[in-house]
Order: sequence, then structure tokens, then C-alpha cells
Amino acid sequence: VQLVESGGGLVQAGGSLRLSCAASGFIFSINAMRWYRQAPGNERELVASITSSGITNYADSVKGRFTISRDTTRHMVYLQMNSLKPEDTAVYYCYAAINAIANWGKGTLVTVSS
Repeated sequence: VQLVESGGGLVQAGGSLRLSCAASGFIFSINAMRWYRQAPGNERELVASITSSGITNYADSVKGRFTISRDTTRHMVYLQMNSLKPEDTAVYYCYAAINAIANWGKGTLVTVSS
């Protein structure tokens, strides 16, 4: 089982990006799916989460700007990021509880220029 993120890149402040994360391999079940981020010198922090039933939760710093969603049939999770700020610059990691085991992607870099 593996998770692969895509969609990161360089964007100007105020712009938008959409991150995608695809799960592959032998998948019996996927419960929580989450996006974390880690900026240089900082600890990894939870950005957004979505349960198998679609309940979402967001860090205060991204509420109203980011939207997490998932495609259960395709085993994918997305993060739509709008009104990006320089402080959103970080490596974004996908997390998923697959077959009751925690799995992490390798991350995708998002850089927001001022």
C-alpha cells in the first residue's frame, strides 16, 4: 500500500492550488484521511481531516480557505487551497488509515510567494 501526493508547486499569494493524494495497493478499507504540513524548522501539523462518512475538520489557520474532500471509489483525497498566504509554504503530507494501518505519503512542496 502506498500514498502518492501531487499538485504542489509555486504560487503567488492569493492564488490557489489543488493537492491530490492517491492510495494504491491492496486496500480493504480506508478510514480517516488527512493532510498535514511541515514548514522548515517547524513540527508537522494537522491541516485538515475527513472521516469515512465525510465529516471534516480544519486547523484554525486554514478554515474558510482550504477544503478537504475524498473520492471513496477511487481511493483519493484532495485539498483545495484558496487565498494562499506565504505562511502556507510547507511540505504537505497525505495520511490515511488503510486496513487499520497508518500510511504516509512522501509529501509535495507548496511554496507561496509574497
